[in-house]
Amino acid sequence: MKDEYWRGRKVFVTGGQGMLGAWLIKELLARGASVVALLRAQNALSELNRSGDVLRVSVVPGVIEDFTVLEEALGRHEIEVVFHLAAKGDVPAAHDSPLPTFESNIRGTYNLLEACRRAQPRVQRVVIASSDKAYGEQALPYTEQSPLLGLHPYTVSKSCSDLLAQAYFHTYRLPLAIVRCGNTFGGGDLNWGRIVPSTIRAYLQGARPIIRSDGRSLRDYVYVKDAVEAYLLIAEALASARFHGEAFNISDERPISVLDLVQTIQRLMNCEALSPEVRNTATGEIRDMYLCAAKAREMLGWRARHSMEEGLRETIAWYERLAEASPSDT
Repeated sequence: MKDEYWRGRKVFVTGGQGMLGAWLIKELLARGASVVALLRAQNALSELNRSGDVLRVSVVPGVIEDFTVLEEALGRHEIEVVFHLAAKGDVPAAHDSPLPTFESNIRGTYNLLEACRRAQPRVQRVVIASSDKAYGEQALPYTEQSPLLGLHPYTVSKSCSDLLAQAYFHTYRLPLAIVRCGNTFGGGDLNWGRIVPSTIRAYLQGARPIIRSDGRSLRDYVYVKDAVEAYLLIAEALASARFHGEAFNISDERPISVLDLVQTIQRLMNCEALSPEVRNTATGEIRDMYLCAAKAREMLGWRARHSMEEGLRETIAWYERLAEASPSDT
């Protein structure tokens, strides 16, 4: 039954070269959707390219900062469902140089929302990727009723993009939903500043991984395949108007410290002799953050199907294959 809606459905995905976008496209293709992907540039190392899935989608070259490209793509391809995943997600880079992050995450989001508004009623469902970072620093765990309190460039950009989506629902009744994931991990994450890919790469190189914080910060994590399932369930739920304008937290609800996560990877990769280097130099990051995902369980029937170790084993295997095929790139 789940494939019936997607078979032949015309779907537009931004951020397809990213980890989440690539795995979402893979699942959409498996369910028979006709996928159109906005791609800033081709990346030979991305899962989208390495898997060959890029050859099975209609590629629109361009960036989300360009409104004309978005509007033309939605019209020319007669898009019915939109997944907006494109964003700059590097917290240190946003802290050092905020304008590119604001341009991508804020301007890109309002461009996409406005293009969808002008494409109605053909565009029937819009799913917007927000983040747990949109909540800022406040009482834990975050629930969907928690205010959006970003204070630093990256968290502010996520709070703004989330609020923009809410504005387009409340003002124009755009049929959208918002997804606020915990830290998503999986094969294909080429942002080497993130803790999971950077740790795996270090161990593959026989080096000590670097922890920028003191290692005690608590985070919750969600494996990319579980996140993809959540995005698809949310899009399917938008058939009912009662889901329009709703936000959903997506998390395994098992927060762990950064140091515990690194040590789990260390054990799974049999690298016990290479202890991490804890630098405690991180700036602009929230100390602890984790989500309550009760709403997703109750309204969508979603829950994480992969344990942390299961997800990490599959993730490590992906990077091992990358290292074998392109040793100089890992």
